[in-house]
Amino acid sequence: QVQLVESGAGLVQAGGSLRLSCAASGRTFNSYAVGWFRQAPGKEREFVAAISWCGSFTYHANSVKGRFTISRDNAVNTVYLRMNSLKPEDTAVYYCAAVTPPSSDSLYVGEKSYDYWGQGTQVTVSS
Repeated sequence: QVQLVESGAGLVQAGGSLRLSCAASGRTFNSYAVGWFRQAPGKEREFVAAISWCGSFTYHANSVKGRFTISRDNAVNTVYLRMNSLKPEDTAVYYCAAVTPPSSDSLYVGEKSYDYWGQGTQVTVSS
């Protein structure tokens, strides 16, 4: 079993940047596909980005494509979400999630595909 801890929360002005981190403990991270999700007040949780365990394959939601980048460093058991050109509508609690996929190039956009979740970290973008 793996435990996930997100960090990098913050308050930033529109147009600013933040980098979120998802650190894993309990097991090595290099056999897990990882996804980032977010939930804004009063809304359902939505997919943001995903990365395969080998790191070669990524997928970003249309709403963040070109502004956010998911990456990973398996040597330090961490997945990152770099967020640039932030907008007030990016305000949400951001969660990372992990699953052991059948192959190194698999990734998932559905939250039901993931077995492990972090506690979430708050991102607030002011206008």
